[in-house]
Amino acid sequence: MELSLVVSFLIAAVSLALMPGPDNLLVVTESVTKGKRQGIGLSAGLASGVLVHTLGIATGVALILQTSPKILLGIKVLGALYMLYLAYTAFREKTAVTVQWESDDAVNESFGKLFQKGVVMNVLNPKVTLFFIAFLPQFVSEEGWSYAVQITVLGALFMVQAFLVFSGMALTADKLRHYITSALFWQRVKWVKIGVLVALSLVLVLL
Repeated sequence: MELSLVVSFLIAAVSLALMPGPDNLLVVTESVTKGKRQGIGLSAGLASGVLVHTLGIATGVALILQTSPKILLGIKVLGALYMLYLAYTAFREKTAVTVQWESDDAVNESFGKLFQKGVVMNVLNPKVTLFFIAFLPQFVSEEGWSYAVQITVLGALFMVQAFLVFSGMALTADKLRHYITSALFWQRVKWVKIGVLVALSLVLVLL
């Protein structure tokens, strides 16, 4: 692999991770409402899900999804239903102003559950696979390691940088939450999170 290609890939990957989108916005809202542990756990799951898509591309499984509309639609529907379920659970949560000063153990989900939620969200989003099909091959060198190995390495690098960027957002959001005591603000944050999840479910099915 050429160093210049790797550097270019990392610059592009970090830029994409920093760009406002459903994943990092959800990490921020989770961290603001429930603390950094919540956001970091979700970040770890979201980032780890990237490896599933990467291995799919490296082994050719992604091409099957591309050429099988029914399978692709089925995954989209499952993903959309899962996002709606998460939106429902967010709707039932207490407004953060009433819980933000309680201990983490009393408020937060276990790290394992958060990690699992992030992985499922990512894996059930076939648009990530389709994006990677277009994105990763641009940084594969014609010389050196095989195509599959280079794709896997690029996917691993994307996973690491995404986790670091998302975790940084989680830590920043956690710091800010202790300075905000307005009940109206917390109520709006809750509805932003619900809106992000509903919007993501619609995007999965309609686009």
